[in-house]
Amino acid sequence: MNDSGAVLPWLVIRQDDNGNRYRVGQYATRSEAQKVADSLDDRGHKQLYWVERIGQTATRN
Repeated sequence: MNDSGAVLPWLVIRQDDNGNRYRVGQYATRSEAQKVADSLDDRGHKQLYWVERIGQTATRN
């Protein structure tokens, strides 16, 4: 087993007005990732932020 890297299975994803998606960060817990997504969303920008687990892709419209 390799102890050199932490397990960070939760992603915060941002989608811009043109539908482009970007990984904002990777986190150990869903709660931690959700706090970051909520904080970014509270800034009032038009981008959409959400949390997803690595290996699970959410469909956004």
